[in-house]
Amino acid sequence: MMLWFVFALMTAAAVFAVLWPLSRHGRLQKDGSEAAVYKDQLTEIDRDVAAGLIASSEAAAARVEISRRLLAAADNQRDRPFVSSISLRRSAAVIALVGLPIAAIALYLPLGSPWLGDFPLAQRARAPEVTQPLDSLVAQVEQHLEKNPTDGRGWNVLAPVLARLGRYDEAVRAYRSSITYNGDSAERRADLGEALAAAASGVITAEAKAEFERALALNADQVKASYFLGVAAEQDGRAAEAASIWRAMLAKAPTDAPWRPLVQAALARVDGSAPALSDDIVAAAKDMNDTDRGAMIRGMVERLASRLKQNGDDVEGWLRLVRAYIVMGDRDKAKSALTDARQAVAYDAERLRQLNEGLKNLGLNG
Repeated sequence: MMLWFVFALMTAAAVFAVLWPLSRHGRLQKDGSEAAVYKDQLTEIDRDVAAGLIASSEAAAARVEISRRLLAAADNQRDRPFVSSISLRRSAAVIALVGLPIAAIALYLPLGSPWLGDFPLAQRARAPEVTQPLDSLVAQVEQHLEKNPTDGRGWNVLAPVLARLGRYDEAVRAYRSSITYNGDSAERRADLGEALAAAASGVITAEAKAEFERALALNADQVKASYFLGVAAEQDGRAAEAASIWRAMLAKAPTDAPWRPLVQAALARVDGSAPALSDDIVAAAKDMNDTDRGAMIRGMVERLASRLKQNGDDVEGWLRLVRAYIVMGDRDKAKSALTDARQAVAYDAERLRQLNEGLKNLGLNG
């Protein structure tokens, strides 16, 4: 209400500013009539003659001159039609009184917000609280990108969020769009490779491996790409190659690098040819040939798998089993064991968390 009162005062001031000069102009024009001035001068001459201030001959000459000017002014006024200044002032007044408010309202309604509620200054200073769920925010970004598919920044924001939500196929598409509209980079290629691997349940597919290799071609020190290429070598049964990749990473890494523990754990995993064997078994295996050693390892893995079918609560046992299949190069069994492990501990939140953390260290999706 206060706002409308202020607007009314402003409009009244504007109207007054227009009408005031019009009223003054009319009076000045009337008072300054040329004919009236000449008539006053003739009267003044008569007074001067009566008072003996001027001679009769001088008075006559002055009357002739003033009369001539008076006649000229009268003729000039007859030659130009008189335009009523009163009608002009009335028209201007109507325009000022009616036209200005109408023009102001017509301009304010489309540009202003007359129906917007009050928003106190104290509330304006507060930062808006984000109460929308993440899925709702993602949906808004997706709607924006449907209308603006070339918005590289939007794809760059959306891709990692989709990956975090477990929507890996959509994350792959988002990373590809980010590369298309933001340009190529080692980080984007490595992120795309990670999303491809996650979509394949942690298996480093040929497509994912190609992305990691592209990332290293752009930046030889790209950590994520190097790590996952080591995981790819491990999954293919090339433990020595995986160990070589990870040792090279650790040799170049600063001591406080946050990813050092992950790479160290991966390196410890592939340092031996057998998965999680005790010292006694490792010592006995040294005297065996490759065939016997492989048969012994497979037998141990099968017994572990059988035991876990009877007691699925052993999180460490599941991790050893998945790790064994990876080292043996049997990726299908590793994926199957991963699925069985999650089903076995699905009703225990803490065990499920431990399992997922351990799978991350194996390079599989947790």
